[in-house]
Amino acid sequence: MAVNEEELKLIVSQVVKQMQGTMDMPKTQLGIFNDMNTAIAAAKDAQKIMQRMPMDIREKIISCIRKLTRENEETLAKMAVEETGMGNVGDKILKHQLLAEKTPGTEDITTTAWSGDRGLTLIEMGPFGVIGAICPCTNPSETILCNAIGMIAGGNTIVFCPHPQAIKTSLFAVDLINRASIEAGGPCNVAVALQNPTVESTNIMMKHPDIHLIAATGGPGVVTAVLSSGKRGIGAGAGNPPALVDETADIRKAARDIVNGCTFDNNLPCIAEKEVVAVDSIADELIHWMLKEDDCYMISKEEQEKLIGVVFTKGKSLNRKCVGRDAKTLLSMIGVHAPANIRCIIFEGEKEHPLISEELMMPILGIVRAKDIDDAIEKAVWLEHGCRHSAHMHSKNIDNLTRFGQAVDTAIFVKNAPSYAALGFGGEGYCTFTIASRTGEGLTSAKTFTKSRRCVMSDSLCIR
Repeated sequence: MAVNEEELKLIVSQVVKQMQGTMDMPKTQLGIFNDMNTAIAAAKDAQKIMQRMPMDIREKIISCIRKLTRENEETLAKMAVEETGMGNVGDKILKHQLLAEKTPGTEDITTTAWSGDRGLTLIEMGPFGVIGAICPCTNPSETILCNAIGMIAGGNTIVFCPHPQAIKTSLFAVDLINRASIEAGGPCNVAVALQNPTVESTNIMMKHPDIHLIAATGGPGVVTAVLSSGKRGIGAGAGNPPALVDETADIRKAARDIVNGCTFDNNLPCIAEKEVVAVDSIADELIHWMLKEDDCYMISKEEQEKLIGVVFTKGKSLNRKCVGRDAKTLLSMIGVHAPANIRCIIFEGEKEHPLISEELMMPILGIVRAKDIDDAIEKAVWLEHGCRHSAHMHSKNIDNLTRFGQAVDTAIFVKNAPSYAALGFGGEGYCTFTIASRTGEGLTSAKTFTKSRRCVMSDSLCIR
C-alpha cells in the first residue's frame, strides 16, 4: 500500500509519541490494562496506524516477534511450567522454537487478479480490525505469540483474553509482542490484555462493537460461547485423537512414535495421541515394544480404578491437578513408585473405559483391541467423538489409510509419525496452536485472520 508524505509523518509522530510514553516507564509491561473498554480503544488506535503501514513494516514486526521469542524461549517455558504446573520445560522450549521458525507471516497474504476485456478485478485480503482472542492455559505463550504473528500479518491488532491460571506467562508474551512492534517501527498496543482478566471482562470483549472477529482456543464451553456471541467466530475446540495401528504397520516404530507423541509436553497438545486402537493380531507386539523400549508402565485393573478416582473429581470432571503432569507424578498419586525412566502409563480396556473415552491431556494411553481393520475404524471413529480434530494411523496399506481418513474426517490426519509432525515438527508444513476443527478453518494462519475484499475497475487497466 502506498503511503503519502503526510500520512507517513502522522504515522511517525504517533509511533514516537507512544515510544516516548513507554520510555518513562521501563518496568511497565506494554499493552496491559485494567479496563477492557480502555484496552480495546488502545488496540483500535494501534490498528489505524497498522493499516496505513506498508506490508514490509508488518513483516519487520513479525521478524522481531520471532527474534524475541527465541531469546526468551527458556524464560517463557519455565514460567509456564512454574505458573500452571503443567507440561515440561524442554518440550515447551521446542514449541517456542517451532512457532518462531514455522508460523507463516505476510507471505501468507496474497492477491488474486483477473484481467480481461471488461477491465481489472482484484481479490485482496484485508484486516478485520481488532480481533478478540481467547487463549488456554495449556499453551499460554505459544498460542499468544503464534496468533500474534498471523493476526498482525493480516493487518490486525489483538485483544487477548488469557486464562487466569496462566496470566503471568500470557502477559509476558503480550509485552514481548509490543516491544517487538516498537523495535520494528510499529505502534504499541498491537496486542493488549488485562492485568486481571475475568469472565465479565471477556463477555465485554465479545459484545464490544469494535471487535469484529473472535478466535477461541480452548474447551467446548468457551468455543460454544464464542459461536453464540453474534460475531464471526473461529473455534479451536477439544478433540480425543485416536491412533490406529493395523497389521501392516512397522509395529516397533509405531510404538515409539505413539509414545513420543503422547508424552510430548505431558500430552497437553490437543493433537496428541490420547488412545490406541490396535488390530488384535499385532496388539501384543505393540505392547511388547512399548514396555521394552519406550519407557511405559502397564497398570493393573486395581491401579486403573485408583487412577480413575484421582483423575476425575466427584463431579466426573477432570482433576486440574492431574492435567499436564508427568507419568511418574500421576503414578505417585496412586501410591506407585515407578522407575525414573517411566514416561507413559498404558493399559488395555474397552473403548467405553473412562480413561480411554475421555480426553485427559495426560500421558495415559489406553489400548483398545479390534478384531480387524473394519472393527478398528469403527472404534476409532467412535472414540474421536465427532470433534473432527485430529487422528493418527500407522499402516503400510494405502487402502486402509484412505478408508480411515475418510471415515474419521478430521482437520489433521497423521500417518506413520508422531502426532506433532502435523505442526511441522518432524513433518512438512507450517505451525499453529489454534486448530479450528469445529468451525472448519483447520490449521489457522495469517490468511485465516483476513476478510476477502473485491476491487473492480471496469473497462480500464487491461492493456493486452
